[in-house]
Amino acid sequence: MVAISMTWSLPTLTSSKLSRVNRRYSGMAFATVNKDTATLGVRIGEGLGNLPKVVLTSSHGSEAELYLYGGCVTSWKVGSKDLLFVRPDAVFNGQKPISGGIPHCFPQFGPGPMQQHGFARNSDWSIVDSDNVDGSPVITLELKDSPYSRAMWDYSFQALYKITLDKNSLSTELKITNTDKKPFSFTTALHTYFSAAVSGASVKGLKGCKTLNKDPDPKNPIEGTEERDIVTYPGFVDCVYLGAANELYLDNGLGDIISIKNTK
Repeated sequence: MVAISMTWSLPTLTSSKLSRVNRRYSGMAFATVNKDTATLGVRIGEGLGNLPKVVLTSSHGSEAELYLYGGCVTSWKVGSKDLLFVRPDAVFNGQKPISGGIPHCFPQFGPGPMQQHGFARNSDWSIVDSDNVDGSPVITLELKDSPYSRAMWDYSFQALYKITLDKNSLSTELKITNTDKKPFSFTTALHTYFSAAVSGASVKGLKGCKTLNKDPDPKNPIEGTEERDIVTYPGFVDCVYLGAANELYLDNGLGDIISIKNTK
């Protein structure tokens, strides 16, 4: 089993169980909800395109939204501010991945033998557990192999995705378990879209990292080392940072500094 955990938080701001079965027929998502076991701070409803949507609300006033299609968090609000970004042309039709929020890349990141970023971001996830801890709602989603996934990646697996909403933080934990009789390898990522004003945005904590600059030729990246304490974005950037620290700080240029923590 492999576990990957990430937490997004705002250090500068003052800021009964649930069960559900989710199935797809002819490109449409259907769900049944046991309302008698609903958890405080966890609400199920219909989102855009009539897709099943979960709304998490903490007792501190923060809120998050996620779609079972793709297991995709699409909104995280502290106060009235949404710190995540969804593209204006994002499609909510249960056919194409949702472009924005925190989409999954699994079992492949980027291009490769299967479709771009794998199949987790355009598969239906199911709710397997929910809780409320001291006013912070917690929900766990599950994705398992199916004929659709096996047509691209012929392995049996279980993916559990735990999301915790606190006063000024959003934590995610992805666990992949091999339930097959043969070993497999995979790559994965939580491909987060943050709201930002590019002209004022910056990242702190990358100094000393090896870099692969993919601009102007993505197929032949230029190797280098980041020498800046604070990385800014005056123009187009397509750069990979190797060996990044477990905690980085994003100034979104909109008045927020977001701490991004990663553990494995």
